[in-house]
Amino acid sequence: MSHSKPTPLVPAGPVRPGRGAAVALRPVVAADVTGGFWHGRREVNARVGIPQGPRLLESAGNLHNLRLAAHTARGAFRGDYPFMDSDVYKWLEAAAWRLGASGGAADVELAAQVDRITALVADAQQPDGYLNTWFQVTKDGRRYEDLRWGHELYCAGHLIQAAVAHHRATGGKELLEVAVRFADHLDSVFGRDKQIDGFDGHPEVETALVELYRETGERRYLDLAGYFVERHGHGLLGGEAYCQDRLPLRDQENVEGHAVRQLYLLAGAADLATETGDRGLLAACERLWAAMVATKTHITGGLGAHHDEEDFGDPFELPNERAYCETCAAVASVHFGWRMALLTGDARYSDLIERTLFNGFLAGVSLDGERWLYVNPLQVRDGHADTGGDQSARRTRWFRCACCPPNVMRLLASLEHYIASSDSDGLQIHQYATGRYVGEVAGEPVIVSAHTDYPWSGVVRLSVEDGPADRPWTLSLRIPQWCAGHRISVAGQDAAATVSESGWLRVERRWAPGDEVTLELDMAPRLVAADPRVDSVRGCVALERGPLVYCLEGFDNPGGGLDDIVIDAARPLAEESRPELLGGVITVTAAGYRRTVPNDGWWPYRAPADLTRTPAAQHTGPGDGALVLTAVPYYTWANRQDGSMRVWIPTR
Repeated sequence: MSHSKPTPLVPAGPVRPGRGAAVALRPVVAADVTGGFWHGRREVNARVGIPQGPRLLESAGNLHNLRLAAHTARGAFRGDYPFMDSDVYKWLEAAAWRLGASGGAADVELAAQVDRITALVADAQQPDGYLNTWFQVTKDGRRYEDLRWGHELYCAGHLIQAAVAHHRATGGKELLEVAVRFADHLDSVFGRDKQIDGFDGHPEVETALVELYRETGERRYLDLAGYFVERHGHGLLGGEAYCQDRLPLRDQENVEGHAVRQLYLLAGAADLATETGDRGLLAACERLWAAMVATKTHITGGLGAHHDEEDFGDPFELPNERAYCETCAAVASVHFGWRMALLTGDARYSDLIERTLFNGFLAGVSLDGERWLYVNPLQVRDGHADTGGDQSARRTRWFRCACCPPNVMRLLASLEHYIASSDSDGLQIHQYATGRYVGEVAGEPVIVSAHTDYPWSGVVRLSVEDGPADRPWTLSLRIPQWCAGHRISVAGQDAAATVSESGWLRVERRWAPGDEVTLELDMAPRLVAADPRVDSVRGCVALERGPLVYCLEGFDNPGGGLDDIVIDAARPLAEESRPELLGGVITVTAAGYRRTVPNDGWWPYRAPADLTRTPAAQHTGPGDGALVLTAVPYYTWANRQDGSMRVWIPTR
């Protein structure tokens, strides 16, 4: 196969709106993350995360199952789920984006692995285009008998996304040809006037089909995606919210059911609204995103309140130790949010993307890139007895249901495509990372480079390398929702620029190569409290600094665990640079103490007066009785040893 970089000035990312799309913004042509925080995390993904994929997929049986379907191996199907193929496809997508970023030359072994596994996939495909090893091997080829649980179209969606990524990033067509055959098969089977009127219980194919339409120009794929989105909510799968069948998307007032399924469906709906200009779908996406953020989103950007059915839960039902916050839900939230940012031009979507990336998403992979979290709780109690498995609060090498690790791999590998956009007026910087960003303004290239130590520093320096010389254009910078103050200077002089209602600080001028802009964001650590309707954290605060949410770990706060810790919210917070700790972090410290509550050993309930703060003389700790509480960024927790952890800290 040929592995060469895509043609210049052609966007190569996972979301590429068509020429006539109803978008406010378009992804930049290229965005190279060349240094700083995200470069470091992506390098770990490239050196450790992605290369271990084939070995893990082999040991878990995913590749063996493809050989069984291709009749090149013998034995039994390995794995417990009908969606084992999807892990292969997500890994292929991650590897493709990595090959595109490196040009392929630096990843000869990775390119060979992609070629080998692509050939396995092609060999397993049936002549009419169908492909699902679970049904081919264990069900005697019986298809679409269980749309609620079968995941056949879900797997097809991930195959299509991998194929589009491979084609865009490397120019290779082999996997794309497999995906097109499968999509053509689906189009021949599904529809109101065809063999099956139904949809998959796990959305994913919808947004994949839209992207395949964008890649091939074949309108049938867009129409099929629209059919699937519109058939949700009509009782075809039993009418349950779990599989997005209780109400049509256009009629929903809040997100519900299985969090990942809801968000993948919304991403597909946003894609459809982008390509068709459907204002009703756009309004539904805006309404549901707003309700989700206001009532069902954890401080980390995590989503999902229930372990049972991986469900959103009720409004303001945001537990701590039982928070689900599946890593895949964080990935899906970023996918949905980016589409909405492009569709509307509103910076608030990128605000949530930032919060999710730095916290709810990044916690899902260890600092060394070898261990993972499926769920991301906000508290682990003292003496926690972990039962193991996919829902463990401890990091593990892989999962029986291994959806999250390759999902993390593919988002990190394609992250450069979620950073900047352009429109007819100029260039927009959504996320702050050192790199070089290339967009188009009225058909002319605009190139801006950025240098920053974000999120440790709030200083972002941008330099204009190229742009239209004969007219002004606008450089737009997102001012994060959490930021209490900012300053901007152009060529060393303070600039007068206001933040728009959509969250952008816009600087318009006739730019010349070499012009420099410096943005300074206030990064002082802060305490935040939740809406009082969130019962689980009433009377508590959380620590934040910049885009990072912080947590206490028992490792840093010895002497009795974390369940009896109380923070003194009246005392100032402090920060300390710790380059030797957890790959280099800034810690936040606060004053606090340990409660001393009478307990006779058998009944934990007392009169309110017995549960108040004890006199200062009885406190344990240095000096005046206060403890120094040390907090680390949430994304770093569980990287040193298993133990207690908490994000929300009682104030009394």
